[in-house]
Amino acid sequence: MKKIFLFFLFAFCFTIGFAQQPPAKREKPPIDYYKIISAARDTTYLDTTLTIQKKYKFNYLRKDNFELLKFVNVGQTYNTLAYSFDRLNLKPLFTAQSKHFNYREIEDINYYNVPTPLTELYFKTAYEQGQQLDAFFTLNTSPQFNFSIGYKGVRSLGNYQHILTSTGNLIFTSNYHTKNRRYTARIHVAAQDIKNEENGGLTDNSLQLFITDDSEFTDRGRLDVKFEDAENKLEGLRFYADHQYELISQRDSTGYAVLTLGNVLNYEDKFFRYNQVAPFSEFGPSYVTADLFTKTKLEDFNAKAYADFDNSLFGKITAWAGFTDFNYGYDSVLILDEGRIPNRIKGNIIEAGAAYKKEYRGFQLSGKGAINVAGEFDGNYLTGAASYNLNDEYRAEASLTVHSVAPNFNFQLYQNDYVNYNWRNELENVKTQEFKFELETRKFGSASVTYTGIDDYTYFGIRENDSTPSPFQASERINYLKIKAQKEFRYGNFALENTVLYQQVLGGENSFNVPNLITRNSLYYEDHWFKRALYLQTGMTFKYFAKYNMNAYDPVLAEFYVQNNQELGGFPLLDIFFNAKIRQTRIFFIYENFTSIFSSQNNYFSAPGYPYRDAVLRFGLVWDFFL
Repeated sequence: MKKIFLFFLFAFCFTIGFAQQPPAKREKPPIDYYKIISAARDTTYLDTTLTIQKKYKFNYLRKDNFELLKFVNVGQTYNTLAYSFDRLNLKPLFTAQSKHFNYREIEDINYYNVPTPLTELYFKTAYEQGQQLDAFFTLNTSPQFNFSIGYKGVRSLGNYQHILTSTGNLIFTSNYHTKNRRYTARIHVAAQDIKNEENGGLTDNSLQLFITDDSEFTDRGRLDVKFEDAENKLEGLRFYADHQYELISQRDSTGYAVLTLGNVLNYEDKFFRYNQVAPFSEFGPSYVTADLFTKTKLEDFNAKAYADFDNSLFGKITAWAGFTDFNYGYDSVLILDEGRIPNRIKGNIIEAGAAYKKEYRGFQLSGKGAINVAGEFDGNYLTGAASYNLNDEYRAEASLTVHSVAPNFNFQLYQNDYVNYNWRNELENVKTQEFKFELETRKFGSASVTYTGIDDYTYFGIRENDSTPSPFQASERINYLKIKAQKEFRYGNFALENTVLYQQVLGGENSFNVPNLITRNSLYYEDHWFKRALYLQTGMTFKYFAKYNMNAYDPVLAEFYVQNNQELGGFPLLDIFFNAKIRQTRIFFIYENFTSIFSSQNNYFSAPGYPYRDAVLRFGLVWDFFL
């Protein structure tokens, strides 16, 4: 990955150096000409404004993390404060899901169309000998062909012992269409790695020194951690291509009828490894006495053929059929006295699906469904939605989703040098039913109500008289209610932005833990200064979530697991910020967790044994520049 990054850096600097030669004076194209096309083919355009939402997205993930809780170092995982079940997968997901927050999936990749070369640089300070950078460049060589290349890298030593993070996401995209736009093609290549040194959290003695805020240990590197010889790493390489051709293309003033045939090919190779110099006693006995190393691998190939019929009278109808070949597992079989643990789950899946979209008398109607008709795993989903725009002031949407899918691969098969981390399970599909209602208004803000019912929910937990997590499948139905509201109040140049989320779990309370309340409130001032040469935004953001049995983190699995012995949370998080926009550059100064300076006891944690971040001043910028 380092060699790839060096190559990218050389190519990037060469391209920028060439592209930024002073051209003849010409008028800059409008900003809405710089188009961003999502994986679902929705089109937006580049936004260079400075808003409170941009402040919320100025972080490692580059998106609002209201429902997440950061770990102590940049590039580590996040604890989950609220859940969404909107991913419609038909086969199990890979292991180490705690490391996938920064792993860009197919649906996370954007494509571009720009009138002039566009460069975006994101920079933000990290902790102790490290920085984070997200560099992006896109260019249309002609009106028909665009390519982009981007690299997001983080390296941060961290304030605690043995907690270094090193991550990299290299993304290349390209899209092409013929002059008559009847044929289009888009591809992307994604090479990603997320490596973390693991220390197991603080020792019991160090936890007390942290909680009592002992003045001799304000240098967090002096606190003892459980071990200093382990690391895990997730790495993936994906090749993706999607092309389509309009077989029938009839458009005139009275209507349109378009029949499109398309094909998608995708291959992804992923692995997760855990290695440790010497066994750690709390993880139980080990098969080896030194140099523990386990590598979990997945090879995944997908091919899909689809047809779209888009008609001004009937709406848009899509049908597809897909084939998946997968190979998950390890290099060797494990033979035990009580049985044999195989090394592979492999096979193939044939799926079929259809989707529909139509606007009718102000209503936007949509539906989508798919099923595995043959293969190793059963799976299906069905979703429908209806939205209505009363006018520019009010919009409402209701949706219903039913989903059944096999549990993630590491619930079914896992191997490790630690004895306790080996199993092969036959589990039922996880079945979810979700109803969601959303209301958006300009005057009263926005609100959403989501009810999710889950049968055969799978999770990691601790068995009686055990110290390491194992896979469980809940025997009772989980009913999960989630109510979220957002509203901003303005008075002159002052604003108060509020986001409040209420949650309740009925049934399965011991296997599905969330805080009942999460709130975030930003009070800030914004205005143009220096004859409108600078746009200023300054204020404070307060975040709070109620105490609850917070999920614990296991570094061997790189997964969170349910624990019901320790309540954490209930601490305020206050950030003070001073942001500014000069031309196309947004500059951010943020003093994080300011209230911890005045605390006599430290009660802020990201997970049991893992403290949250101390107060720190961080700086960064986002710079968009054009040729």
